[in-house]
Amino acid sequence: MTFAALGTDISPAEVTNVSRHGFSVLLDVEELFLPFAEFPWFRDVPIGKIMHVELPSPNHLYWPELDVDLAVESIWHPERFPLVSQVGAE
Repeated sequence: MTFAALGTDISPAEVTNVSRHGFSVLLDVEELFLPFAEFPWFRDVPIGKIMHVELPSPNHLYWPELDVDLAVESIWHPERFPLVSQVGAE
């Protein structure tokens, strides 16, 4: 008996947790936390829109329903990216 080959992984980036402080994204085996204080454009959007994340390249996250692009490095080192959107900031 033979089985068809499984397809490719269609979800290389996955939101694993959302709290009132921020949310976590799993990339391969690394989990990254995005605090709303540093990423305010996610603060007041429906969770379903946060959950829909894509990984167009290994170092690039994209939320198509929010039109938000982030370099993974900006999550690792937010201090290197001082220009923060004021959308949703209080």
